Amino acid sequence: MLLNSIFGSLAILSLALLLWQWWVARRFPLHQRSAAHSFPPAVTLLKPLKGCDAETEKCLNSWFEQDYTGRVQILFGVASAQDPVCEIVRKLLLEHPRSDAQLIMCGPLTGANAKVSKLVELEQLAKNDILVISDADVRVPRDLLANVVEPLREPEVGLVNCFYRLANPATVAMHWEAVAINADFWSQVLQAQSLKSLDFALGAVMATRRKQLEEIGGFKSLADCLADDYQLGHRMAQRGHRVSLCPVVVECWSAPMGWAEVWKHQLRWARTVRVSQPLPYFFSILSNPTLWPLVWLLAKPGKPALVCGAACVLVRMICSADLQRKLNRTWPHAGYFWLAPMKDLLQAILWLLAFLGNRIEWRGQRMKLRPDGTLARG
Repeated sequence: MLLNSIFGSLAILSLALLLWQWWVARRFPLHQRSAAHSFPPAVTLLKPLKGCDAETEKCLNSWFEQDYTGRVQILFGVASAQDPVCEIVRKLLLEHPRSDAQLIMCGPLTGANAKVSKLVELEQLAKNDILVISDADVRVPRDLLANVVEPLREPEVGLVNCFYRLANPATVAMHWEAVAINADFWSQVLQAQSLKSLDFALGAVMATRRKQLEEIGGFKSLADCLADDYQLGHRMAQRGHRVSLCPVVVECWSAPMGWAEVWKHQLRWARTVRVSQPLPYFFSILSNPTLWPLVWLLAKPGKPALVCGAACVLVRMICSADLQRKLNRTWPHAGYFWLAPMKDLLQAILWLLAFLGNRIEWRGQRMKLRPDGTLARG
């Protein structure tokens, strides 16, 4: 009777948390645009790069095609002149001769995080006070700059970031990851924000002022951090600056990945979140609406557990599909609805593995994740 009550309560709790997550996401004004401002501030875009794929040129070109009347400086940073992405950048520079853009050869690593090492050098070359940082695989709408810098007109806002979506899930494994990104992640961020102000940032696109960046020691203070985006937002929030969410959604384009690559990516993500927010991550297992009904059914087979389990799985699939529709502006393929409960069961394994190790693989390199969130090579 005790186990029946415990697992039954956990199943109902997981369903309630799922519905809360769905509700706060439904209320958020996703895709809403700000009115264009007459005097937009000058901006410097910092773009660290490494390697390229079939989508890289379109992703980078989207920054040249911004409908932004203010001055824009674009700094592309690479570690080697032999990097194939250099050819793409040079081609874009020739196609946009009037742009204030440069390809920068960055020097030796200043820390374990190669991306941040590039940002350290690019930061020193920035002409403007407002800095926008973006990952290499991000494609943005033409009005992104105008919208992402608008909240910085409020003095209390120290950093603005955007939600992102996996734009091209090309394999079943990537469709599974799309449930994690396009349904769960952004809605979980809003669920956290419904409890307290954000104290972290999302790294696809971030905008901040040079002054706030200097307050936390610049990018060099993040040179050994794995979750540099999280730490950037967290340290600014600790200094009393508000982290704001821009409702414009950007796109992440990825080369096709199989199960092994997706699993390594998700495990790295799980261990990163576990180190960054250990207590919330520990309790995150309670919001798994497929796991707990299944555990209840296995522990106490019967009609109540069976009915609750079926209801939880059905609601989970509907909520996941609706959240993906809201983010993507289109419904996911009905043939992939089953990936939501499957994602929950695999997520339970990832949750456990996050506590059982500190090794990650990042860009083909094996690294050790220290308890403070910094990286050690080897």
